[in-house]
Amino acid sequence: MPYRAPVSEYQFLFDHVIGLHQVTATERFAEATPDMTAAILTEAGRMCEEVLYPLQRAGDLHPARLENGVVRTPPGFADGYRAIATGGWVSISAQPDHGGMGLPMTLTTAVNEMMSAACLSLQLAPLMTQGQIEALEHHASDALKALYLPKLVSGEWAGTMNLTEPQAGSDVGALRTKAEDNGDGTYAINGQKIYISWGDNDFTENVCHLVLARLPDGVPGTKGISLFLVPKFIPDAQGNPGARNNLGVVSLEHKMGLHGSPTAVMQYDGATGWLVGEAHQGMRAMFTMMNNARLGVGGQGIGVAEGAFQHALAYAQDRKQGHTPDKDNPDTIIGHANVRRMLAGMKSEIFAARAIALACAQAIDMETATGAKHWAARAALLTPIAKVCGTETGINVANTGVQLHGGMGYIEETGAAQYLRDVRVTAIYEGTNGIQAMDLVGRKLMDGGEAAFALIDEMQAAAEAARGALPELAESVWQATESLREATDWMLAQDDMTHRFAGAIPFLRGFARILGAHFHLKAAQAEGGDGARTRLARFYITRLLPEHAGHLAHATAGANDLYALTPEDFAA
Repeated sequence: MPYRAPVSEYQFLFDHVIGLHQVTATERFAEATPDMTAAILTEAGRMCEEVLYPLQRAGDLHPARLENGVVRTPPGFADGYRAIATGGWVSISAQPDHGGMGLPMTLTTAVNEMMSAACLSLQLAPLMTQGQIEALEHHASDALKALYLPKLVSGEWAGTMNLTEPQAGSDVGALRTKAEDNGDGTYAINGQKIYISWGDNDFTENVCHLVLARLPDGVPGTKGISLFLVPKFIPDAQGNPGARNNLGVVSLEHKMGLHGSPTAVMQYDGATGWLVGEAHQGMRAMFTMMNNARLGVGGQGIGVAEGAFQHALAYAQDRKQGHTPDKDNPDTIIGHANVRRMLAGMKSEIFAARAIALACAQAIDMETATGAKHWAARAALLTPIAKVCGTETGINVANTGVQLHGGMGYIEETGAAQYLRDVRVTAIYEGTNGIQAMDLVGRKLMDGGEAAFALIDEMQAAAEAARGALPELAESVWQATESLREATDWMLAQDDMTHRFAGAIPFLRGFARILGAHFHLKAAQAEGGDGARTRLARFYITRLLPEHAGHLAHATAGANDLYALTPEDFAA
């Protein structure tokens, strides 16, 4: 079965679950009318179905390659990228001053997810550019904005971000790339970067790299890092690609998945770059791009989950194996209880993760439109949850999809395994999921838990409101939120951050489980308590929500037992 964009699902979530009306009621996003939103979702969905999805297998079977220093992308990728660029899908949320649509991030999140479901390898290219656009909008000089943003917004030029080095992965402050002032407003960049997604391509006029490097007077660690814009071709006086810069692709990584996406080792040998933002403030500027990418990567996981689910559902509806108790499906495997359990789990997990990601995007939009501190705090709190929940949902759903196919899932020709291979890296991208969880229990609780408790209060109020129509489901959600409140109190009581970090991942998973139940309950209530969404909510709240108790028990166990284990114990 070909990919079908879940346009009606996004529309339901916008209208009844996350409250897009709050965003469009602001002056900043007043032009995002329901008609415009519906039209954008429909057109983007059509492009994903008809143009991008046919490239999914092509990218896997014909990987990007490096030939004599030139990156060659898979067949059809150039046409697919042009469809993305000409359709304006790179720049939905970019500011109108430089040609962007200026529409809500919530809408961009939905479109990006559809593109990820259709062909994740190619979707990575516009995602990197979107992040660079936002970083330049916030931190670049007016001259850099005027020169680069129109080209990036139109998709004529592509953007990347260069953080990682062989000795500096999560510890970005250990980087060795250097920058020296040329005395003419430019800097000479020297060093090597690895794992650069879409470090080059053969279909855009220019590739613009945001590179972290250290100036001679930069102090050790992250506080001494600066950010530079380093183009593949140096723009001439007219703003067109001119002389080739002193940078290049050394090699492309041989990866588990995402074969169509060139992941490059980049070498900079005195390459000309321009400072973005203030000297020694590079991490501040880069975090603008990274936070954008963290939500985007969460959406990538959800998109792959959707693609894997649709793939598995089609197989279950067609595969004949044994006799089932389902009168309507006596011979196909969708009639088996365990297969039905897997499909229900996949679909309900996707709904929960999608709602969390869109709620995060909605909070970002409200912060943008109002500048209110509580919206900024909500967006910050939800970003690590959206990233981890989205990517783990992608991995878990894709893995279940392979299992549902049985032996055929392990055979590459069915395409089920590709979803799992492609999505696995998303839990590592843009700060590993462990680092995201540590951020949640650390920096995001530095407000004394104010943002977390505000969200918990909101979930409990919604559960109270649902008691009349859905008493059993509402009670389960209310009790779960109370458990989350107690676990959050425990986290705040730990002065030794090691105890928080030991339980960071299970705390985030428990938080996400409960938040997912909250959104399922809202969907069921909006439906009137009788229908497909209510049945799905009942499955999630009855069968999956109870997992929160185990997660939160793990989260509040502290670190002593972990450190009681010695390295010799692990080797025994």
